[in-house]
Amino acid sequence: MRLPSLFLRYSSFSGVLASITFWVFTIISITHNSWFDLSRHAFSDLGGPQASDPWIYNTGLVVSAIFIEFLSINMIISSNNKTSVISGSYLSIAGVFLVLVAIYPAGTKPHTFVSTWFFIQAFIAALIYGLSIIRERPFMGLAIVLIFIAGLLGSMASWPSTAFLETYEILLLTIFSIIYAYILTSTHRIG
Repeated sequence: MRLPSLFLRYSSFSGVLASITFWVFTIISITHNSWFDLSRHAFSDLGGPQASDPWIYNTGLVVSAIFIEFLSINMIISSNNKTSVISGSYLSIAGVFLVLVAIYPAGTKPHTFVSTWFFIQAFIAALIYGLSIIRERPFMGLAIVLIFIAGLLGSMASWPSTAFLETYEILLLTIFSIIYAYILTSTHRIG
């Protein structure tokens, strides 16, 4: 099996791995920070100055960002059109913003900007990808566009805490990643 085939096979699941990585590191970080309350805080508080061992949460963000970068490369290499290349490019930028969330944790001036733009870039990438496949895979393309709409509406809703909103948005991005992996593995039969 050639290296590109191996990379494409495994990196198509990188979005799911990014989500799993995020949740594992976040749960570990929560166990080190008994003060954390899902209904009052943002997940980023686990990487901020009041956290015990903030490196745990921030390391999880960086590792998750690496998986997002693998997914963006996969999207670009596997693309059938220029629009899906653009989607992969936006996703790559989202990965950079996720690293910046770790570099500028809660309590620093750029934090709100970089954390907000991570989600904006990731959802724009999903929207563009959904639109790029809507002709060949109308059901899947529409499902991804609806994920974008759900994310947009969710960002305008009233939530008990930022962590609840983040959970909702991350679950939507995870569903997008699952759909992407399904599309890629069922369409290309890699390897």
